[in-house]
Amino acid sequence: MKFVAIDVETANADMASICQIGIAEFDNGKLVNEWQSLVDPEDYFDPINVDIHGIDKDDVDGAPTFPELIDTLSGFLSNAVCVSHTHFDRVSVGRAVAKHALPPIDTIWLDSAMVARRTWDQCARSGYGLANVCQLIGYEFKHHDALEDAKACGHVMVEAIEKSGIDVSEWLRRVKQPIGLVSPDGKVTVARDGNPEGELYGEVLVFTGTLMIPRREAADLAASIGCSVAAGVTKKTTMLVVGDQDITKLAGKNKSSKHLKAEGLIQKGQKIRIIKESDFRELVNEAS
Repeated sequence: MKFVAIDVETANADMASICQIGIAEFDNGKLVNEWQSLVDPEDYFDPINVDIHGIDKDDVDGAPTFPELIDTLSGFLSNAVCVSHTHFDRVSVGRAVAKHALPPIDTIWLDSAMVARRTWDQCARSGYGLANVCQLIGYEFKHHDALEDAKACGHVMVEAIEKSGIDVSEWLRRVKQPIGLVSPDGKVTVARDGNPEGELYGEVLVFTGTLMIPRREAADLAASIGCSVAAGVTKKTTMLVVGDQDITKLAGKNKSSKHLKAEGLIQKGQKIRIIKESDFRELVNEAS
């Protein structure tokens, strides 16, 4: 489990105006190497940026320029997985490379903010900034120092790997999938919370059989009208939607395990409505 974490600070609103770079190398969950350098951005310092990171033109007097550091940077990043928190650092490095007409660095980028949003439920929609995530995992650091931020970013990645059981190579795939739609083992799930303002709020719905539309889309429709969507039939289930072509198999053993379980719960007194998909879609139209 090797990866490199990076963070940069900029002198002004131009994302190519890098004035500090920090890099932290991790192997098997441990910090094994670190490097940082101030950078002469060959540009002006905006007071707003200085207030954030505390670096000004006097600090970078005599510091190397970005082109003078490109070989060192490439040595860390080339053919490696490079983790940054949000897109900012990736874009900044790319803009600086382009500004100076340098060869692009062949690295594989991974956004630890996207990882955090898929690891901790409380970060899924908000609160996934580096400081907030580090507070969540109990990691203390000095924010807006490039090396400190790079190490913090790396530790977020380590904690996410440990919590989720997903390694770096799998996270490269996982971050391309929707939040909350994939379980830790990488399998797609349709679980949803119902819209509290939906007409059917309070219903707990389960899909079974072959649907005419993708399960993900069907789950979104159900949630939009208030239904909570679950992966399996339980004592909380109130509605089972069966694919139209499966509804013809009502004669017994060809029914799905979910269908049979729902019928068993109904026989025990649980109130579960079993409807076909086309009726469900009509229900959605009427409730929308």
